[in-house]
Amino acid sequence: MFVDTAKVTIQAGKGGNGAVSFRHEIYVDKGGPDGGDGGRGGDVIFKATKNLNTLIDFRFNPELKATPGQNGAKRNKRGRSGEPLIVSVPMGTVVKRDGQPIADLTEDNQEVVIAKGGDGGFGNAHFKSSTRQAPKIAELGEAGGQFDAELELKLLADVGLVGFPNAGKSTFLSVVSNARPEIADYAFTTLTPNLGVADIDDGSLLIADIPGLIEGASQGKGLGDAFLRHVERTSVLLHLIDAYSNDIAKDYAVIRKELADYSPELATRPEVVALTKTEGLDEELIAMQLDAAKAAAGHDSVVAISSAARKGIKELLRQLKSQVESVRQKERELAESGDEPSGIERITLSSEELSKAWTIAKLDDGSYRVSGQRIEKFARRTNFEGGYQNVNRLRDIMKKMAITYELRRQGAVGDSVIHIGDDQFTLVEQ
Repeated sequence: MFVDTAKVTIQAGKGGNGAVSFRHEIYVDKGGPDGGDGGRGGDVIFKATKNLNTLIDFRFNPELKATPGQNGAKRNKRGRSGEPLIVSVPMGTVVKRDGQPIADLTEDNQEVVIAKGGDGGFGNAHFKSSTRQAPKIAELGEAGGQFDAELELKLLADVGLVGFPNAGKSTFLSVVSNARPEIADYAFTTLTPNLGVADIDDGSLLIADIPGLIEGASQGKGLGDAFLRHVERTSVLLHLIDAYSNDIAKDYAVIRKELADYSPELATRPEVVALTKTEGLDEELIAMQLDAAKAAAGHDSVVAISSAARKGIKELLRQLKSQVESVRQKERELAESGDEPSGIERITLSSEELSKAWTIAKLDDGSYRVSGQRIEKFARRTNFEGGYQNVNRLRDIMKKMAITYELRRQGAVGDSVIHIGDDQFTLVEQ
């Protein structure tokens, strides 16, 4: 069964907690701290493979969880890190979070970390110093990344077949390749995309056949809106038009409009137009229909074929192969020049800038909320139920980051309640 969309819940492993422990050995007076660190949680990793072509497995297994890290132990024993969860997906899988793509797996064996495991917490041995010889401080392990994701499969092919239902796409694919799509003399015979490999001269072409398009397909009519994504990645479009059409120009224009409405970039893709089912027409009528198609398309990459009679097939495949090679060459030149646009502007902060990246908001009840990536990370790792030393360490960090100074400047006093993430405490120990 072909399935090209799925929803999954992704959860990376939680980091293990640090341990509070002190050496208790005979003849060792006042043994120092020896609590070990917690292990790191396992990542969730997606790995593309050419051996899959559907997302159906995720319909039955929608929860993807990596293993957590183990807690630290006495004698400075670090907890074991959680095993990463490696999830195999078909080549062409796009992973989206809140509707935005976060990963695009297009190559065999390509791996992408989708959710990172949480860091393990430090044990009390980490906090030993000349002035703090018996610390009872240990950090909690951080939670791993967790979110709902949408998976979307876009077939990877050299050539994508487009056209009205019953335009001859499936018949063409069955003739030029070993693919065996369903073929019948009624519209919407093809209900799922099909892939086939066509050999031509000393090379081959991977061709994708999608269900036929109708007017309004890009807005949800017919089957086209569910499958147009599968021609997004193709290098060249092969637009098939029934040679028996009463209005070649109109048929061409309708499909082109649907492509443009779905994706303006898709409408600029190189194309070849083929008039199909010409075995029953005389040469004069074929020539007339070819002229109409060329005028509508605005280019001369138009051929007449008959899949049933195997007529014009080699000429068409050679045109497609030439177009695909031209596109691939341009892609290589663009990649080598380093001018390929990323489409995403990345902004990074230095450690110093990151430490200052925090904000303070006074709430209606007189308490204060402190927000910021770095300080929230420290708060998540603080064990608020593990003794006053843990919270005091967080207070010390706030002083070093100048957060305490700004809180007092805004009117906070010793018993003012401070919120960081889901936790709260007073500015000064009560």
